[in-house]
Amino acid sequence: MEKIILFAPLVGAIIAGFGWRQIGEKGAMYVTTGLLFLACLLSWIVFLNLGQDTQHLPILRWIESGALSTDWSIRMDRLTAIMLIVVTSVSSLVHLYSFGYMDHDPAWKDGESYKPRFFAYLSFFTFAMLMLVTSDNLVQMFFGWEGVGVASYLLIGFYYRKPSANAAAIKAFVVNRVGDFGFALGIFALFYLTDSIRFDDVFAAAPMLAETQLHFLWTEWNAANLLAFLLFVGARGGQLAAPVGSSGSLATSSDAPSATPAIEIADEAGASEQPTASAGGDTTPKKKTKLSYKDQRELDALPAEIEALETR
Repeated sequence: MEKIILFAPLVGAIIAGFGWRQIGEKGAMYVTTGLLFLACLLSWIVFLNLGQDTQHLPILRWIESGALSTDWSIRMDRLTAIMLIVVTSVSSLVHLYSFGYMDHDPAWKDGESYKPRFFAYLSFFTFAMLMLVTSDNLVQMFFGWEGVGVASYLLIGFYYRKPSANAAAIKAFVVNRVGDFGFALGIFALFYLTDSIRFDDVFAAAPMLAETQLHFLWTEWNAANLLAFLLFVGARGGQLAAPVGSSGSLATSSDAPSATPAIEIADEAGASEQPTASAGGDTTPKKKTKLSYKDQRELDALPAEIEALETR
């Protein structure tokens, strides 16, 4: 059952991305959304029936090199079960919401097929998130982060005719690489100190790491603090590359369609009211004009319409 939860979004992404010509646009949308709701239902069943013991469900033998032995396996505990519910529930609702949100998108011309590609990206994003939250070791978690980064790049650059969307996608890709460097250093250091990258072994070695000093960048560091910081750099880099509109993320990543797994969230309270100085020095807060949903969609479609007129 857990394997179905993990691979159902990947199957949907492959079918929608490569087989939509055979099953049609509607078929691709229904297949991806149906598989996500199936994964959501199974996630609730797993959560309600999961015991107290941590389970390890092997999928395949992955890396075997010297002392490094890594399996691709699913780690099932209470935290994983909760995250399965969060990821699959939100993603399935986003898929369903996208039926209406992405219908008749003015950024695309009549006859252009864009919905299967969008739904394939959404499902691939979900698979990467599930691979991340079910990981049993740090290398598997790293590949999950990489999948999230690839999906973020694809979703942010979905409107590829907009130069700002392409620039934002490249920026997200570069930021992700910075985070990957810190994450990789943390994994290397953990393997060097514990001779393992499995979570169970790393957690068991935590007291030893807390008492170990590590030489890094011409100075001595507490190993636990340094490793936690390096892993945090990787997590922060992945968060900054996600297609969200929070104040801590990339400002230009709002070029992605809002109906993504990381739907744009509102800026901090009060961000809609900024003090503006007039000629007389008045700093009275001025409320920004908020466009309606229809007006915003028409505004987003203007560059594509202008380009179409110029080509004529």
